[in-house]
Amino acid sequence: MGQDALSRREAARLAGMAALAGAGLANAQRARRNAVTLGMSTAQFRQQTNAELAKLLGGEGIRTIQLFLTQTDSNYWKYNSRSDLTGLTPERMEAIASAYRSEGISIDSIGVYANLIHPDPSERSANLRYFEAMMKLGAGVGVRTFVTEAGHYQAEGAASREQHHWQEQTWRTVVDTVKGLARAAESHNAVVLLEPYFQGFLATAKRVRTFLEAVGSPRIRTLLDPANLLEVNDLEEMFLQLGPWIEAFHAKDRKLHVTRGVAAGEGDLDYRKFLLLVTEYKSHAPIIVEYVGADTFRGALAYVRRAIREAGLVEG
Repeated sequence: MGQDALSRREAARLAGMAALAGAGLANAQRARRNAVTLGMSTAQFRQQTNAELAKLLGGEGIRTIQLFLTQTDSNYWKYNSRSDLTGLTPERMEAIASAYRSEGISIDSIGVYANLIHPDPSERSANLRYFEAMMKLGAGVGVRTFVTEAGHYQAEGAASREQHHWQEQTWRTVVDTVKGLARAAESHNAVVLLEPYFQGFLATAKRVRTFLEAVGSPRIRTLLDPANLLEVNDLEEMFLQLGPWIEAFHAKDRKLHVTRGVAAGEGDLDYRKFLLLVTEYKSHAPIIVEYVGADTFRGALAYVRRAIREAGLVEG
């Protein structure tokens, strides 16, 4: 066989190897896009210690959590407020994190949910100090992501809290407050995710986007809970408005025209469409199941896992 024939054969062999490698890379990329990370919020697991909860969730295949300090041995969380963290030493925080690590569970983020909208400057300052204290504790165990809403406030005698949320001065005040939060996050190498809610300050996907643009910090992003915006936005609108800013998701549900949130599968959210949009826009972002506790989480978890399979995706 001549030298030219050998060269042609070698070239063909190398081209075939390159094609196989390219196909393997494409398949790997496709697999990554089709894989979603499923986690659990610990907020409603109030009857367990952290060690008991870690064992319970680990036994159901949960490998990541959004930690709310609501367990019997770490009761340090108050919604829309702040808690006395005196007893939550770095050593205690390490013991909590170790309980989950021992069951193969990582802490993706910590729920803070301080009130950033309160009209009293001293209250807002105290809440920012509390938030920064949580950042320090989280950093000690390798957690850099913290979640909050803007908060709720209803003046005494006011007909509804939404009146305060929609005042012009409130917008300017909350922008300035969150800019301060962004500076704290910068100093602790942290990221804060703001969660919208249709009856709160961050009431629509567009309003969240314009707020994030006004704050203008890479340290302030968003957690999208589609059930919280289902009344005012279609799923496509949520992702079109917020896609670049989304870093995590909540998985619960809500009936249309109803205030109360419910567990995944008990409302009107199209989970198949939601999950496909997740893989299109933010496949790396964890999906955190919430609004469930020890007696109810298995049903919601099974529903979301079934929706993942039906959407042609995998839990990864």
